[in-house]
Amino acid sequence: MEAFGLLLYGFSVLLTWKILALMMVGLMLGIFVGVLPGLGGPNGVAILLPLTFTMDPTSAIVMLSCIYWGALFGGAITSILFNIPGEAWSVATTFDGYPMAQQGKAAEALTAAFTSSFIGSFVAVLLITFLAPGIASFALKFGPPEFFAVYLLTFCSFVGLGREEKHKTIISMSLGLLLTGVGLDTVSGTLRMTFGSSDLLRGVNFLVAVIGLFGISEILLTMEERLALHGHSASISLRVVLKVWKDLPRYWVTLLRSSVIGCWLGITPGGAIAASFMGYNLAKRFSKDKDSFGKGRIEGVFAPETAAHASGTSALLPMLALGIPGSGTAAILLGGLMVWGLNPGPLLFVEHKDFVWGLIASMYLGNVVGLIIVLTTVPLFAAVLRVPFAAIAPMIVVSCAIGAFAIQNAMFDIWLMLIFGVVGYAFKKIGIPLAPLTLALVLGNRAEDSFRLSMIGAGGDMRVFWSNGLVGSITTLALLLLFWPLISKAWHAIRPAAQ
Repeated sequence: MEAFGLLLYGFSVLLTWKILALMMVGLMLGIFVGVLPGLGGPNGVAILLPLTFTMDPTSAIVMLSCIYWGALFGGAITSILFNIPGEAWSVATTFDGYPMAQQGKAAEALTAAFTSSFIGSFVAVLLITFLAPGIASFALKFGPPEFFAVYLLTFCSFVGLGREEKHKTIISMSLGLLLTGVGLDTVSGTLRMTFGSSDLLRGVNFLVAVIGLFGISEILLTMEERLALHGHSASISLRVVLKVWKDLPRYWVTLLRSSVIGCWLGITPGGAIAASFMGYNLAKRFSKDKDSFGKGRIEGVFAPETAAHASGTSALLPMLALGIPGSGTAAILLGGLMVWGLNPGPLLFVEHKDFVWGLIASMYLGNVVGLIIVLTTVPLFAAVLRVPFAAIAPMIVVSCAIGAFAIQNAMFDIWLMLIFGVVGYAFKKIGIPLAPLTLALVLGNRAEDSFRLSMIGAGGDMRVFWSNGLVGSITTLALLLLFWPLISKAWHAIRPAAQ
């Protein structure tokens, strides 16, 4: 009941004309970046983040979160109409979504995608509403050793549970941790790795790096691919929407199963990509007509979209409650909160109650309004895809440059953004994931500070990380996750020998 009362308080914070207008703008911008191939949620939030610097924190984060919700919805449009995944997690949606469009059922496929996206996100927001305050209250007992153990758990789980090749994840994360060491050491006050440059005294700004890694690199990739988009047209009528909604109860097991998978892989850093494929594969495995998947089955749209959006939304739970992002987009939002002087974690629920519950309320309202908008504006946003990319790319590059310069009014940051753009392009070409690098850029300094304060308090004794049951269990779990691939391989090797 307490959570329900706080949620009503959040709606009272949210329901002002100013914030509602920003919500609508954010949703429209989000759908726009969602339909552009390759941009998607993380890139859209990173590119548009500088627009919010002059806003108050509540207005800014509501607008950014709505950009994210809009991008999640918009990605399905390209997947279904053009067979081009708007995001990596939309790949599984193309398996049955595009065949449905080829059969003249594009409206049904889009309605199914938008509706299942809404359901997955709604389940995840319910989880955030009722679990986040309890987790935050529990985390108030944490000291430096406990916080470092949690950061270590996050890093190790990205390595052990991630779907990418382990050595590539470690390379990406190591580079991010190295870059966080540039500038002024917050514990001792000494300078590190500035190489005599006054521009590096401030360190590597997280937002500049993110704009380059996601925005500029994606422009370079798209220019290289020279995408020519030719897809199916679609308009959604009320009759089609009601028909799809009438059939929803038939697929309640698939929707529930995909929601649970998505929430689990969002809280742990399994990610939306893994969630979408797992949701699709399990729906196919438990179906009585497996052969119909891949040929235009609507259940093949429901399953991956529900799982992916449940994962993308639930990744905000550890970010708000513990200050630990569960995805690349959550890491970017975390960086935005820190720009506005807010430190995500347990104290956020105590010191900035209006902000937290206003944000959670915006998740409910943003999803409802977003569903209505995408159902009514599909033809408009599908037409955006027919605008030559050569006309759109310069505008995106200029907005990235303006955003990077506006952060600290430094020309150096524009050059730094371009360097990170090239690094992001190279990483994508050779398959090195950007999410671990982003995570390390956000959490690197905080993890280092917690570790060094723990060492100072314990006189350099590493046993401090096993000094009580709480910190010891978290540290042990972190190490288990780090070596989980090796443990799993050894277990599978031992089982046949034992039999």
